Amino acid sequence: MSAEYATFGLAPAMRAGGVLTNGGYQVHREFLDFIVNGSPLLFQLCDLDAVSPLASDVPPAIFTAHVRGLLLEADAPLPGGRYVIYGCPECEVLACGAVTAVIEADGPDVIWRDFAWQTEERADLERNGYHGIGPFHFDGAAYREALRPLLDGAAEPAPARRVLLIGARVAVLAKLAAALRTIGIGAEITQDAAGVPPEELRTYGAVAFGRAVGEADRAAVREQFERAGAEAAFVDGLAPIVPLLVAQVESALDRRAVPQRRLTRLVAADGEASLEVTSACRVRLTVYRLDRLHRTHAEDVFDAVLESGRHRIALDPTATRGESFVVARTTGSVLVAPVIR
Repeated sequence: MSAEYATFGLAPAMRAGGVLTNGGYQVHREFLDFIVNGSPLLFQLCDLDAVSPLASDVPPAIFTAHVRGLLLEADAPLPGGRYVIYGCPECEVLACGAVTAVIEADGPDVIWRDFAWQTEERADLERNGYHGIGPFHFDGAAYREALRPLLDGAAEPAPARRVLLIGARVAVLAKLAAALRTIGIGAEITQDAAGVPPEELRTYGAVAFGRAVGEADRAAVREQFERAGAEAAFVDGLAPIVPLLVAQVESALDRRAVPQRRLTRLVAADGEASLEVTSACRVRLTVYRLDRLHRTHAEDVFDAVLESGRHRIALDPTATRGESFVVARTTGSVLVAPVIR
């Protein structure tokens, strides 16, 4: 392969949903991201909250149309030979903004060029172009080899999996299940997994245990999943705080390799949060705590763009007194850590 070629591939990715402190929420989305020269293309777009058109919840006919477009087997949906590369994770309206690019053939090869942020029918490259990204010249055979299996379903992103909630506090579990369903994650409540058919167990991406569930019961559930060949992540709920538990579940559902995550480490101790990000992105820190009467308090304590690397952020002792937890959220990743004293 010529040295001038960029490599092209696909990898599972997710846009982490969540319940926000302002009362709003953001939807969980699973999609295939474009891996260019070994890294997610999305990471080159600092702090962009977006998903590719190759999402698991896109209707099959539309999904196929997107793939055929990327293969240049269908006309471009936008003037000038432009295709949507990333769009709004909440809707599909161009007015919300989308990253578009010209995709064209160069003999047997394929070129992606003139990336731009677009909110109208025509892109303004002078004002809204991503001038530091591309053009990318892909070997045509390798490019088509990555995309074509999507047309027969061989490499479609798996449907968003469900979460099994196990615990004694039914009221908390009911609120958690409702919150998860609101952001697009299926959730069921049970006391154990006994009698559940193996094929159903395999549809769960995570199992969340309440704090009242004993270790023997947790071990029994893990054994049932292991016998069923189910690759679920097991979550030990930190506290009966619904937004915190939602963040724990989202973190558990993220099965990407570390280099394909933006947020890779979070520790809260000695009055500060230590975290690591793999590319420049906006990071928000929220502290949740329980007071002596077991009332929940939530406070956003940090919100800024951080460069790639490790960072230490001071935590206000007032916000972290009592039993406290920190949630770190970026565009696509979320991590949770207890505050250690």
